[in-house]
Amino acid sequence: MMSAKFFENWFLPGIWITLEITVLSAIFAFVIAIIIGVLRTSNVWFVRFLSGAYFEIFRSTSSLVFMFWIAFTVPMLFHINFEPMFAGILALSITYGAYGSEIVRGALAAVPPAQREAGIALNFTRAQRLRRIELPQAWPEMIPPFNNLLIELLKGTSLVSLIAVADMTFAGNLKRLVSGDSAPVYTLLLVLYFVFAFIFTRLMRLLERHAKSRVGQTPEQGGLRVLLGGMRSKSTIDAVTGAGGAK
Repeated sequence: MMSAKFFENWFLPGIWITLEITVLSAIFAFVIAIIIGVLRTSNVWFVRFLSGAYFEIFRSTSSLVFMFWIAFTVPMLFHINFEPMFAGILALSITYGAYGSEIVRGALAAVPPAQREAGIALNFTRAQRLRRIELPQAWPEMIPPFNNLLIELLKGTSLVSLIAVADMTFAGNLKRLVSGDSAPVYTLLLVLYFVFAFIFTRLMRLLERHAKSRVGQTPEQGGLRVLLGGMRSKSTIDAVTGAGGAK
């Protein structure tokens, strides 16, 4: 099994590196998604064309191959050397930012036309309409698909181990090569990815509830609360109708 020294020197730093890559890539990908998603709704056809080309190119590009291209091909072609960790963050940010831009575009398109027309009637500029009307209403609709994209990004961080970034997958593979303990190592990795994904999902759902409450929407209740709510409602109906005691 994993020794305390190996865990302290390799696995624990690897966990931190995985979380660091996830958070930084998510931030950069979010910024890219907002910018490209908004540009894809522009009234200028050339802007829509360029932003749409970005989306199509990087949506259809393998994150792993693009990561290899940044880490190994860019230094050969342009004599620019990237740190492996930066290359991994850059590749993940660009590719997942392309996926996120479609979420932003779709959420903006779902805003009722009457809302945009009201902004035009108030003589708002395009930027003002986006900031005051469209983005605040579209934001709650973006969060659930962004949550799914964040989980995919978390799992995608394991690819950085292939360019010698010492994340927790790299540390796990190193331990397996040294000791041959495949089952415990990969089981631990699966559990860790699940735990981190679960935590991120809980945080995103809290963010969704807050976003919906700010625009006057009723936050959805799920899981145990829905079950308990349904049981309470049924108990109330049975108490009123007397159905609970009927046989």
